[in-house]
Amino acid sequence: MSDKTKTNSSLFSKPNLEDHATSAASPPTGQVDDQGRFQCGDLNIRIDREGTWFYNGTPIGRMELVQLFSSVLHKDHDDRYWLVTPAEKGKIIVEDAPFMAVELSVTGHGEKQSLNFRTNIDEIVQASLTHPLRFLVNPETGEPSPYILVRENLEAKLTRSVFYQLVDLGVEQWVLNKHKFGVWSNEKFFEIGQLNQ
Repeated sequence: MSDKTKTNSSLFSKPNLEDHATSAASPPTGQVDDQGRFQCGDLNIRIDREGTWFYNGTPIGRMELVQLFSSVLHKDHDDRYWLVTPAEKGKIIVEDAPFMAVELSVTGHGEKQSLNFRTNIDEIVQASLTHPLRFLVNPETGEPSPYILVRENLEAKLTRSVFYQLVDLGVEQWVLNKHKFGVWSNEKFFEIGQLNQ
């Protein structure tokens, strides 16, 4: 019997996840996409603004399971989030970013310094050209929302304390005749904001 018909051993199957007393999802519906994956529909899994994973409103308590799910997490070009395995695909809800950057460590100095972020699932991401920082500002409140790219289309939002630590590392820099404030990492300058002339 092929893996595609073994619904009881499915990563997203209810018996499998309830055995862990953490999370569950409806078994595959039987519909198969053009890549041969079962379409599981809505998995009733949500990641809140603090990066906590929930199933049916209950937090998923085991880090190992969260790490497993996060390893198969994908975001499509329509900003929808999916858990995808070679055999299955199911939709989840992400309120903001799927991960949180909870710790910052710095090596080196000046333009050659490296900013290393640890996420809430214990991944280490170093700010660079391939893992850029970006800063969104709420036009109504002026509140900044800082993010770092963890992997393709998936970001971690910096916690407030990590963002304040980052701001403390900020320097002034002239970029294209504009006075900027930002941070260096791996010889890349990431703008936090523009200073008044």
